[in-house]
Amino acid sequence: MLKNKWQFWEHIYILLFIVVLASVLPSCRKHPKEMEVDSEWINKDKHVYEYGICIDTLDVSSEIMKRGDSPASIFAELGFSPAFSDSISRASANVLDPKKLQAGMQYYAFTTQDSLSAVRYVVFAKSQTDFAVIDLTGNVVVSRIYSKPLTIKQCFTEGTITSTLWSVIQDQGADPLLAIRLSDVFAWQIDFFDIKEGDSFRVLYDVSYTDDTTALNIVDIKGAQITHDGKIYTAIPFMQDSVREFFDSDGRALRKAFLKAPLNFYRITSRFTNARFHPILKRYRPHHGVDYAAPRGTAVHSIGQGTVIFKGWMNGGGNSLRIRHNGSYETSYMHLSRFARGIRRGSHIEQGQIIGYVGSTGLATGPHLDFRVYKGGTAINPLRIQAPPSEPIKPQFRDSFNVVKKKIIATLNEQSNKSGLKK
Repeated sequence: MLKNKWQFWEHIYILLFIVVLASVLPSCRKHPKEMEVDSEWINKDKHVYEYGICIDTLDVSSEIMKRGDSPASIFAELGFSPAFSDSISRASANVLDPKKLQAGMQYYAFTTQDSLSAVRYVVFAKSQTDFAVIDLTGNVVVSRIYSKPLTIKQCFTEGTITSTLWSVIQDQGADPLLAIRLSDVFAWQIDFFDIKEGDSFRVLYDVSYTDDTTALNIVDIKGAQITHDGKIYTAIPFMQDSVREFFDSDGRALRKAFLKAPLNFYRITSRFTNARFHPILKRYRPHHGVDYAAPRGTAVHSIGQGTVIFKGWMNGGGNSLRIRHNGSYETSYMHLSRFARGIRRGSHIEQGQIIGYVGSTGLATGPHLDFRVYKGGTAINPLRIQAPPSEPIKPQFRDSFNVVKKKIIATLNEQSNKSGLKK
């Protein structure tokens, strides 16, 4: 009997010891499963952090901003007085611009795990990577920006054109904006309006990730090949004289004096001809340009560096721009809905710079760009410009370039063999 009593009290003492020990040891409570906030990291002491905040003893709730919400109104909804809500707003104005907050944006309240449920932090998602953190734990409100760390992963995508480059890339599960990046790289070699069924591509590229799982942006093209009309076009990035450019397999620069087209991925509705039936004038007349059909407001890019020599109304051409590129070449852009901000006569224009937007001003049945090229004052076919390339790989860099080229092509081949695309 005595022995049983001692065993009873021994168990009680052990239980009390465990309770006391648990009360003094740091708690590392995880987020409730229903929360949609991913843990940033857990340090060596097993503390859980979000947005630089140790949340071991905090609960997190996620809310969506509504139309008409402001920082002050959100702080008031969280239980702060109007005066203190205004004070918090002013103290956090350096990281939280009310003008840039929109309905649908997320914010998080970090509260104590007790009956008071006091708010200790408020975090606003400014983007997928940047967050405004409002610290309410001290006597003074402290605000800061927390940026999620990014990881860069190399990806590979390839495909055969069955409809459009955009749709094929999307079907492969890749970011369809990769089509734009490829068109930028090969803009001087390939007319992407002329991409045909059966053409193919393969590309190595870097993608930035947050939380190691959420893809954000295409960071860089590391190497690519496009087969068009039976010819293989290769792009090898290489640094020469502190300038990074793309070169073909023979070391010739892909960048040339002019882009192939002033728009991205839209339809050619009329080509260069001496006898086109005009849909409004109802008669045949020369059309010394190329018409690109595109939605109203589509950005128009200058195909080359130059100077604006005309900006204004050009009768049937409506709102028009004319750019002189050098002593021989000029280009014309007509039927614009409006001009890009800052464009005026005498403006210096960079290659690829947005100069205006597609419209239907002047004699036009619908929104399109009438694009023309002049050489020595004579109109020439824009689809047949032969522009000189930039400087090729210099002799002193040739060996280094060949090493880079072999490595990139070997990687493309290896990845392509893994994917099993039928050549």
